[in-house]
Amino acid sequence: MASYGTVLSLAELSMGSGKQTEQELRVQLAGTYRLFAHLGWDYLTFGHITVALPGPEKHFLINPFGLRFDEVTASNLVKIDAQANIVEPSKYPVNPAGFFIHSAIHTAREDAVCVMHTHTTAGMAMAAVETEILPVDFAGSAAHGRIGYHDFAGVHADESDCAALVSSLGEKNYLMLRNHGILTCGTSIARAFQRLYWLETACKVQTTALAMNLPIRKVDVEVAAKHAGVLDGDDGELSLAAMLRLMEKIDPSFRD
Repeated sequence: MASYGTVLSLAELSMGSGKQTEQELRVQLAGTYRLFAHLGWDYLTFGHITVALPGPEKHFLINPFGLRFDEVTASNLVKIDAQANIVEPSKYPVNPAGFFIHSAIHTAREDAVCVMHTHTTAGMAMAAVETEILPVDFAGSAAHGRIGYHDFAGVHADESDCAALVSSLGEKNYLMLRNHGILTCGTSIARAFQRLYWLETACKVQTTALAMNLPIRKVDVEVAAKHAGVLDGDDGELSLAAMLRLMEKIDPSFRD
């Protein structure tokens, strides 16, 4: 089994310039899967973070189906094509149904280098109610006016819903999957993570605020729009690098 852990510094892991090698992306992606487990964003063996690899082949990295997120390593990530076919030897399968959402977005949006999709309790709760993410806090304001909404069409076991899903996302980078979960994308793993952190936090804050059964105080629309513009300029590299240092401190085996 190849080892990816001895040649990369944490600074290199946090680079989101789009010039990362497959080796660097493997380590960063594996560390991010561990981070999701640490934050409680995993959902048994379901949910995915995918990243497009450099080169003309249109290949992607995805987690091995059946492993917990805390078992993912750089070397056991599976390389697939846009149809979820495994393109390099792997002893693990992948979840084709889970990749349909990701594949649709990767294919339609060249800038969507990384796509993250979770089924957190707060995310699913917000996806289950007749309201949108409101600018009521720092995180919710960060995503103000930048979130798409997509109606639930059942388990994505085929490509029947892909066109509608891509249309719902449009040029945005945040997506509420109604009655399902939440999704973000970005030009790097770090940027997608930063956005997912804002969206997940907004869901937590809003579900808590709604449970208080008191009037909701929203941020002024112009203030929220300005705030969102500033926050969306954050590429997330410092945040993800800090969290990957924590993952390495806890268990550096994700580099293997």
